[in-house]
Amino acid sequence: MRTTFILTLAFFLGTITSHGQNPSEALQQVIQKVDAYDGYDQKTNPLGLYTKEYYKKEAEFARELLEELQQIDKEKLSETESISAELLRYKLQETIDFYEYEAYLNPLLSDAGFHVSLPYHVRDFSNYQQVKDYLNKLNAVPAFVDQHLVLLREGIEKGNLQPAVIFKCYEATYDDQIVDDPQESYYYSPFLKLPSILTQQQKDSVLTAAEIAVSKNVVPQFRRVKHFFETEYLPAARESLGVSETPGGKEYYQNRLNYYTTLDLSAKEIHEMGLKEVARINAEMKKIIAEVGFEGSFEDFIHFLRTDEQFYAETGEELLKEARDISKRLDAQLPKFFKTLPRRPYGVAPVPDAIAPKYTTGRYVGGGDDTQPGYYWVNTYNLSNRPLYVLPALTAHEAVPGHHLQISLNKELGDSIPKFRRNFYLSAFGEGWGLYSEALAEEMGIYRTPYERFGKLTYEQWRAGRLVVDTGIHALGWTRAQAVEFLRSNTALSLHNINTEVDRYISWPGQAVSYKIGEMKIRELRKKAEEALGTDFDIREFHEVILEQGTVTLPIMEERVEAYIEKEIKR
Repeated sequence: MRTTFILTLAFFLGTITSHGQNPSEALQQVIQKVDAYDGYDQKTNPLGLYTKEYYKKEAEFARELLEELQQIDKEKLSETESISAELLRYKLQETIDFYEYEAYLNPLLSDAGFHVSLPYHVRDFSNYQQVKDYLNKLNAVPAFVDQHLVLLREGIEKGNLQPAVIFKCYEATYDDQIVDDPQESYYYSPFLKLPSILTQQQKDSVLTAAEIAVSKNVVPQFRRVKHFFETEYLPAARESLGVSETPGGKEYYQNRLNYYTTLDLSAKEIHEMGLKEVARINAEMKKIIAEVGFEGSFEDFIHFLRTDEQFYAETGEELLKEARDISKRLDAQLPKFFKTLPRRPYGVAPVPDAIAPKYTTGRYVGGGDDTQPGYYWVNTYNLSNRPLYVLPALTAHEAVPGHHLQISLNKELGDSIPKFRRNFYLSAFGEGWGLYSEALAEEMGIYRTPYERFGKLTYEQWRAGRLVVDTGIHALGWTRAQAVEFLRSNTALSLHNINTEVDRYISWPGQAVSYKIGEMKIRELRKKAEEALGTDFDIREFHEVILEQGTVTLPIMEERVEAYIEKEIKR
C-alpha cells in the first residue's frame, strides 16, 4: 500500500510545473494570454496598426510567452495540446523573427503591398453595422498610409527595400484608384447595393458619408502613394535580385525557407529536389503530347497551347461560367473523398479590376464573418493569357477540395482547438494541400481532356519549377532572364503569367517553395499509408487524419499519419 502511494505521489508531482501547475493548465494559461491579447485598439485603428513600436511590443510579448512555453513538459500533454504548443511556439518565433529581421520595413510584393491590401476590405453589406464598419475603414485610410510611409522611408534609409525590376506596371496599383468622381471608385461600389433593411433616411445619410469618405480620405491618399513611389521609393529601389545579396540576406533566406517549409532544408537541397521533380513531370507531359498525336517538339506543343484560340475564352463571363461549372462538378465528388465537409459555401467571382493587372491567375479569399461566403477569385484580365485547359487544376486548388475546404474546416473546428489556431495558416500545409488537391481532382474525374490533364501537369511543373527558380534567384545568383527562361521552357504557362510569377518570387523569398514541399510530403505519406494498409486503406479516413487538427507543420502531419497507420494495423 505504501509503495503504491509513493508511486502515485511521484507521478502526480511529476506532472506539476515549477509554478505549481500541471502542464495542461500551464499551456492553457499561455494560450489564454495569446487569445486575449490585443496589441492595439481596433476601434481607433480599424485597418490595423503598423508602427515600429507596435512590432517591437509584439516581439517582446512573444518572447515572454515563448519563455513560459518552454517551461512546460510537453510529454505530459494530450495530442491536441501538444500540437497547440508546437504551433504556438512556431507562431511566437515568427513574430520575433519578423521584428528582428525588420521585415516590417518592407511591406511590399510585386503583386501586393500595404495599399494593394485595401481592396480585400471591399465586401457586400448584410446589415447596418457592416456599413458603419466599412465607412470607418475608409476614413482610416490616411492614418494607414501615414504609418506605412514612415516604415518604408526607414527601409529606404537602411537599404531594406525591393528590387526595381519587380515594379514594372506597378503604377496600376495606385493610378487606377485616382478618380475624379467618387462614385466611380472601386471603394464606393459596395454602397451601390445597400441592404434593404436600411431606412431611406439611413441610405441617404450613408451615401453622403460614402462620397465624403472616398473623395476626402481615399482618393487623395492614392495620390500620396503615387507621389511617394514615383519620387522616393522607385528611384531608390535596389538593382540586385536575390535577398542573399543584401546585408544579412543569406541568414534571412534560410530563415524563410525554414519557416515556409516547416522543415530544415538548405537552398541546395531544395534546388536539387526541384530539378528531379521537373524531370519527372516533364516525362509525364511528353506522354500526353504523344497521346494527342501532336507532331512537333515539346516547345512546339507549348507554343500551340499558348496561341490556339480553342483554349481561350472570348469574354470574362465565359471564363467565369466555366470556372463555376468545374466548381459544381467538384462539389458533387466531395462526399466520396471526405468524411467532414465545411458548412460555409463559396462563390466564384472575378479578381477586382483594381488589382487584376499584377494579380495571379486566381486566388481564394475567405469569408470575413458568418454572413459572408468564401470566394474563389478568377482573373479575367488579359484573357489571351488565361487558358481554359488549366482552369480545372486552378479551381481544385483555390476552391474545393483545396483552399476553401481546408481553410473553412480549420475555422469550423470551434472549441476543439484554441482560437489562435482557427485562423492559423502555414504555407507548407495550406499550399501543399492545394497542390495535392489538383492531383486529387484527377481521381474525381474532373479532367475531361488530355489538354486539361496537361494543364494539371503544367501547374504541378510550375510549382516544381518554383523550387528551382526561388533558390536560383535568392541563393545561386540567377538573373531574372534565367528564371523566366526556365519556366518558359518547362511549363505551358503564358508568358504574362511567367513574368508575373517570377516577379513574385523575387519579392517574396522562400514562400514559393512551400507548395511543392508540402504536396510531396502529403503524397509521400499517402503512399506510405496505402502500402501499409493495402485494401484496408480508406481515402476518406486518410483525409480526415490530414485535416481534422487544422493547420499543422509537416513534421506534425507525419507523426499523425504514422500513428494512424499503426493504429489501423493493430485493429
